[in-house]
Amino acid sequence: MLGMRHRKMPYICLGEEVVLPVTGRSRGDFDFSIMAVIAHIKGKIAYATLFPCYGRASHCIDPTQMKCLIINLDRSRDRLAHVTAEFARIGIAFERVAAIDARDRPDLAEMPQGKKHLRLADAEIACLLSHQQCWSMIATGEDAYAAIFEDDVVFPDKAGALLADAGWIPADADIVKLETFFNRTVISRKQVACGHGFSASRLHGLHIGTAGYILSRQAARDLLAATNEISIPVDHLIFNPRFATSSDKVIYQLVPALCLQAQFLGDSPVRLPSLLKQERTEEWVASGIGKRRPRPITAKVRNETRRLTRQIADLFRLRREMIIPFWYRGRRVRPPHTQRRENAL
Repeated sequence: MLGMRHRKMPYICLGEEVVLPVTGRSRGDFDFSIMAVIAHIKGKIAYATLFPCYGRASHCIDPTQMKCLIINLDRSRDRLAHVTAEFARIGIAFERVAAIDARDRPDLAEMPQGKKHLRLADAEIACLLSHQQCWSMIATGEDAYAAIFEDDVVFPDKAGALLADAGWIPADADIVKLETFFNRTVISRKQVACGHGFSASRLHGLHIGTAGYILSRQAARDLLAATNEISIPVDHLIFNPRFATSSDKVIYQLVPALCLQAQFLGDSPVRLPSLLKQERTEEWVASGIGKRRPRPITAKVRNETRRLTRQIADLFRLRREMIIPFWYRGRRVRPPHTQRRENAL
């Protein structure tokens, strides 16, 4: 049925069953702009020209919106409901990617792993494979950049403005880390303004966590090529400068952070404990490697000496050590107790 939409833009509704990526509900119509229909007739239509509507014209997906991929286990319907509500709140659509479930893959324990590092738990392998699925979609897609999120993220109110397009991303960026893990990390003092109160600085220190990050198409291809052999957890693979997969990339950190794991909200009604932490701990305890061993005093002194040396070096290299802040519903979220941060792993 031909009609008129927001700003007098004509549209066509087709009676085709679709599932809206934001609401999660089925709709019997799917909206195309007239320009998209013309392109379709010419055989040049692309995925990005399709934009479902959520009831109001202002909530239609802009064809220029950055692609957002959400990793979600089929059995985690509560998490899907949570992340759906978060994306609806900021007015951004997403595409769900079914995560690899370690419970359904007994073969993960038999997968070959590198010998240089501690063997990964099945849940960690499944997590890496799930992110690999997203990398593959980005590597073979047409978008220069796309965002990947895990299903327990929360956003500040202004997040939608940045996810609406990729124009603010620094031209030389391979990866942009959107999340904070409340660990101290090292970033450049030089800032690139991103608009809406956000800036981006080069990330030079360890800052784990893969709940939210932006990946370039070339970086996605490089990560896929580098992970034929499984040996490193995915967050260290991308955000630990000890490994070439991280140190060879130009990585930026968004300040303040654009997202946070719900686990860090403390007394918030959002309750989404880390599934990876739970499953990994169970496997470690069963294997006998989950026991903590006290570090000798010499190791503590050595680590402290290294830390002070790095701080002095960073001062001369115009870098600063800081905890990346995060604002949620008008208030600054404070760094959690150490145990809560460990539970979010």
